[in-house]
Amino acid sequence: MPPPCPFDPELEALLKAAPPEYTATLTPDTLPAVSEAYSKPTLTVDEFIGDRPIQAADYTLPDYQGAEIAIPAFARKDRRSTARAPAFYYLHGGGTVMGHRLIERRVPAPVRRDVRRRAGCRRVTAYLAPKRPDPVPVEDCYAGLVWLAAQGEKLGFDPKRIMIAGASAGAGIAAGVTLLARDRAGPHIAWQLLSGPMLDDRNTTLSSRQYASLGVWNAASNQTAWAAVLGERLGGPHVSIYAAPARALYSDTGLANLPPTHIEAGSAEVFRDEVVAFANGIWAAGGRADLHIWAGGFHGFDLWGYPRLAQETLAARYSWVRRMVEWDPVSESFEVPWN
Repeated sequence: MPPPCPFDPELEALLKAAPPEYTATLTPDTLPAVSEAYSKPTLTVDEFIGDRPIQAADYTLPDYQGAEIAIPAFARKDRRSTARAPAFYYLHGGGTVMGHRLIERRVPAPVRRDVRRRAGCRRVTAYLAPKRPDPVPVEDCYAGLVWLAAQGEKLGFDPKRIMIAGASAGAGIAAGVTLLARDRAGPHIAWQLLSGPMLDDRNTTLSSRQYASLGVWNAASNQTAWAAVLGERLGGPHVSIYAAPARALYSDTGLANLPPTHIEAGSAEVFRDEVVAFANGIWAAGGRADLHIWAGGFHGFDLWGYPRLAQETLAARYSWVRRMVEWDPVSESFEVPWN
């Protein structure tokens, strides 16, 4: 077994003090209980918002199979309408087997102060495997994108300025939705932000071997989750590029014609090498990608908030967001500085 990259010392100390479930391996036997425990919000929407100047509204729309998807929309209370306002479409993580729409409050950029007063955020619940396996998660989230793109006038944003974003499995689904939007000629996605994306069902990279049973969300947990999503197709030739976007690297179109992409992972996590390969695939196709591999970061370390490496990660991420949406914090407007 190849030696693993070390954890950042501050993160390692936090991980050692964390409850054991943070590093427990997900197995087929433990999956039902873990999914049940982590798929229900522990906060109300008001508690989730806290003292932040944010308002929320709930919308429903038909999903891939004709049932309903719930999409909460968040916007600043002091938000001012503008023709160039972007929208942020956020997909939560949880290995596609757990999670809920209010998870990961630190990840969606617009609910923080980074793009003041003008942007809005919509979050969708990616319905969970194995009860709703592939292609349901990516198709449900694509349906949400189609709905969102038609709401520009009602919700006050430019439908040509949608950023799709996600963390972990949500980031992998976001990458799949972006490929679907490319291949179905819309809706238009202007940018994608992929934090620690779950991209490859094959579990064959060097980082998969380094973190076979180590760290947060190890390769064994990853295998369990992918099996819930794909069933008997796991690792075989009949997995679509939309379910496992890493497979697009070897498709006829590759990763051509994707929007500018921010993609990141820790050096001490299972997804590191598939993230690097995905960025390389975008560059090989002549695209734009900002790649960040954070030395010593385990999976999801940025959600811990206060460690120095997490703070640096968030600062870099939100700097990229501001640059992409052309946000000028001085004039508090969306401007193209070189015009």
